[in-house]
Amino acid sequence: MSESDVVTDHSLWAPFKRRAFLWLWLAMFAATVGGWMQTVGAQWLLIDLPNAASVVALVQAATMTPMMLLALPAGVLADSFDRRWLLLLVQVHMVITGTLLAALTFAGLMTPALLLVFTFAIGMGMALQIPTWQSLMPELVPRGQLRAVARLDMVSVNLARALGPAIGGIVIARVGVPWVFVAQVVSVFLLVATLVFWRRPRAAAQHRERFLPAMRAGGRYAWNEPNVRRTLLRQSSFVFPASVLWALLPVVANRILGIGADRYGVLFGCLGIGAVIGAVSVGRLRARLSANSVTVVATVMYGGAVLALVLVPGFWAALPVVLVAGMGWTTYLSTLMSEVQVFLPNWIRARALALLMVSFTAAQVLGSVVWGSLAEVTGLRTSWLAAAGLILASAVLAALWRLPDLGARRSEPIDFWGSPKLVFTPDPDTGPVVITVEYTISPDRFDRFESLLPRLRQSRLQTGAMRWDLYRSGERADTYLEVFAVASWGEHEKQHTGGRLTVADQEVEQLVARLCDLPPMAEHLIPPPRTVRPPA
Repeated sequence: MSESDVVTDHSLWAPFKRRAFLWLWLAMFAATVGGWMQTVGAQWLLIDLPNAASVVALVQAATMTPMMLLALPAGVLADSFDRRWLLLLVQVHMVITGTLLAALTFAGLMTPALLLVFTFAIGMGMALQIPTWQSLMPELVPRGQLRAVARLDMVSVNLARALGPAIGGIVIARVGVPWVFVAQVVSVFLLVATLVFWRRPRAAAQHRERFLPAMRAGGRYAWNEPNVRRTLLRQSSFVFPASVLWALLPVVANRILGIGADRYGVLFGCLGIGAVIGAVSVGRLRARLSANSVTVVATVMYGGAVLALVLVPGFWAALPVVLVAGMGWTTYLSTLMSEVQVFLPNWIRARALALLMVSFTAAQVLGSVVWGSLAEVTGLRTSWLAAAGLILASAVLAALWRLPDLGARRSEPIDFWGSPKLVFTPDPDTGPVVITVEYTISPDRFDRFESLLPRLRQSRLQTGAMRWDLYRSGERADTYLEVFAVASWGEHEKQHTGGRLTVADQEVEQLVARLCDLPPMAEHLIPPPRTVRPPA
């Protein structure tokens, strides 16, 4: 996709004009509906157990734990391999797992422990699928439509969350739990068919990185990007208490609201409808408020709804409450995701999104276990109210610890360094490589030069450097030497021509160069061959 495609229609529905995106979005939606039907079926199989509060919460934990463990490796794979084939392989895994789950349930052999094992296995597939699908979006639409795509993805997830449990509840009430597992397998086949008929353009093929260096590069980027760190922490502070709704709603529906599987499906569906409304309307809200203000409003909506849910008199009064909860949930998460989608550079996108998924799932798994266990000890209502209080407290944190304007960062890729010009060709595994850049800065310009150094350091570390330092020459006045080290020559080549540099990186280097009396001079220091011996 060329940079000329950046200026596009920004409306929510504009990405559907791209046929490949439309069909893949519809197929992914169908598969997600099936996934939510499977989740409801798994929870309802356990609802009559004496320790249902803790065991049902473990279904949520078993679904999310693989995402916490595998999302980052999945992001590396998605950044390194053909994403279409990765998605196809994931669907093969989902079909096999879902078929076994349905067959054993039909045979009456499904124990709680075995059900959690199968739920974990399905979660493994989702852990591979989500970052691969999310990182595929920039290949399907222009960059200018990425915010709309992020919101449409939330629409898909939450509309599926509305329909899946509603349909699943009806199926369970009419023909039994095993058939929702069958429906999940059928929904996966729809996605398989779409992926088979989609031909990914050759130009979109990814340059393959080695697995462990790619993992380290993803970790370095996140650690050295303060905006990513803050987003991760803000997300976790909300999701940990907010997970109580997803973990314990079946138990609240059964024991407090006194409803069965069919009405529970309607209740859960209403939650999903609210989430869809939130995803569709967040664009208008975002046009009037900053991203941070939107997250504060969403947190108050969600926390207030969670608090009210155990206080309302019955099923009908609970429906508008869960509608508001769904709106708050999606408004919060889609705001974070849409800002990050625009901000992230292409080369690290899947890995950074995977780290967000790790943060999200870790908070949700921990929350599910904590609130389920607390419900067993203190009672369901007490655990629920404690979580609601923490959600509202996180709104205060959001108001004080503000999100930056992530969309303002220029992250379009640009290889402005060009290919390095050396007198020999190093082996890609040779390293570590040390790069020095010499600057001549007069005293009257040093303060401005010093103010740019944090941005320069951040640029080097984000794109692959292991360490960064600045030295002043003792022999030459006004001479400063920037020194940064990269693990290998192959890793440093990716800084030159691997799409890692962005417009923001170019801007800071240009600002530094304008302060120099002489053009900055770079030099590469590479370890000599092992056969070279120092002179006697």
